[in-house]
Amino acid sequence: MDSEYEMTSEIQNFYRNKTVFITGGSGFLGKVVIEKLLRATDVKRIYVLIRAKKGEGILQRLEKWKDESVFTLLLKSKPSCWARIVPIAGDCEQADLGLSEADRQLLMEEVQVVVHSAATVRFMEPLHVALDINTRTTRLMLQLAKQMKRLETYVHISTAFSNCVIKRIGEDYYPEHLTCSVDTVLALRERLSDELIDSMAPVLLGKFPNTYTYTKALAEQLVQTEGAGLPICILRPGVIICSYKEPISGWVDNLYGPISIFLGTAIGVLRIICLNLQTHAHLVPVDYCSNLILACAWQTAKDNAARLKEPIEAAAPTTEQCPPTVYNYVPSDRNMLTWGGIKSKAESLGHVYPLSRMIWLPFLHATTVPWLFKLAAFFYHILPGYCIDVVLRLRGRSPRMIKLYEKIHKNVETLSPFTNSNWYFESNNTQELWQRLSPEDQQLFHFDMNSMDWDNYMRIATAGMRIFIAKEEPESLERGKQKLKRFYILHRALQLIVCSGAAAILWSLLKFVF
Repeated sequence: MDSEYEMTSEIQNFYRNKTVFITGGSGFLGKVVIEKLLRATDVKRIYVLIRAKKGEGILQRLEKWKDESVFTLLLKSKPSCWARIVPIAGDCEQADLGLSEADRQLLMEEVQVVVHSAATVRFMEPLHVALDINTRTTRLMLQLAKQMKRLETYVHISTAFSNCVIKRIGEDYYPEHLTCSVDTVLALRERLSDELIDSMAPVLLGKFPNTYTYTKALAEQLVQTEGAGLPICILRPGVIICSYKEPISGWVDNLYGPISIFLGTAIGVLRIICLNLQTHAHLVPVDYCSNLILACAWQTAKDNAARLKEPIEAAAPTTEQCPPTVYNYVPSDRNMLTWGGIKSKAESLGHVYPLSRMIWLPFLHATTVPWLFKLAAFFYHILPGYCIDVVLRLRGRSPRMIKLYEKIHKNVETLSPFTNSNWYFESNNTQELWQRLSPEDQQLFHFDMNSMDWDNYMRIATAGMRIFIAKEEPESLERGKQKLKRFYILHRALQLIVCSGAAAILWSLLKFVF
């Protein structure tokens, strides 16, 4: 065992020689969970559900992970641990999870810990796809878990916005906000064609803003109703973004949610957004979220073991079981970050870590008025976009800016319900879990958002985005700073020309009138 992680903590002792099954292991969060398990614990084996892609088998996909930065530290410090990852062929879009009978039997016989994080996080995914992956797979996983002979704990990864139709969200269940029960919806999915179920989306979703939050809410109802008797809990993280400290600071591998906004602004493409600067930004680092998952699994196993030891006569005289524990995970009320705070921090850091690929001076204006956003977008996005496309055509290249802005505006529209509204979350269970951790575990599996240093984190996240998303080498930083200076001069010159032209037109109009 690496000296950095001597086996002295309760959580580490819990995972020693454990067999873990992870869905969504090829995703952003899943990879960090796998890496932390292998690096910080003496886990026996990790079965990972992986879908074979066209022309690429599951072993090939797993082998490619070795080239990713998230596993660099692990492969240097404990290279032999890689053999503990065992890929299991499967597909969450299939009605049987795509498992072979042999693999299913293997999981039933060996698995002790389940982390179900597989999901489609695309907000506007067709309803039939979102139902298959986010909801039906949850039912199939629960059914499989009930057949696991050695199961000790199960963590279902949901989202803090699964109940976004209400503004104050406790660590409770809210099935009353669904238009109909999950049983009804899945029965409809079974009987109707993809096209027909998709056409019913506006009716089924009700007040939910997209298929992602809706199908995650349905999945929670499944855990509540069909998770009875299982040692299971639900974790609802906020928007998961770059790592803070582990395994490498600032690591991120996707453009989901606010990451696309950060990158678009840094390049100088995104200049206006529909955003309320006073609203809370419920962002959480991926490594903190990973640590919390492992802690939740440990606590759930501990609670279940305690229940099993209770004498029968001490049990509550009722057939109704307590629903699985829910853990909300968002920034603390005592250490909250607003979108305005993010904007100001990003603007200052943009001058420290400029991109050498920027096409104009980075700046971002925000408005909460839809018609004002559309008007500003015409001058800031559409007009410059057409000009650039004309130049590209004259050079014999394919135009791309207008198509890019169409995607950007679609993304802004999709994110708008979450960047212009406030939610208030209760997180008593999460806070109590943190207090239950020993000092050793609090250090090894840190997830306390009260102590989060947002200034330092934003600096790390900005630098990480530059390296891992923009793919810019450290030596290009000086080139980026020089480019930033040139674009600053050009930007001010353009402002002077535009203002002078507007003043000249206004003066001419006034002379004509008077």
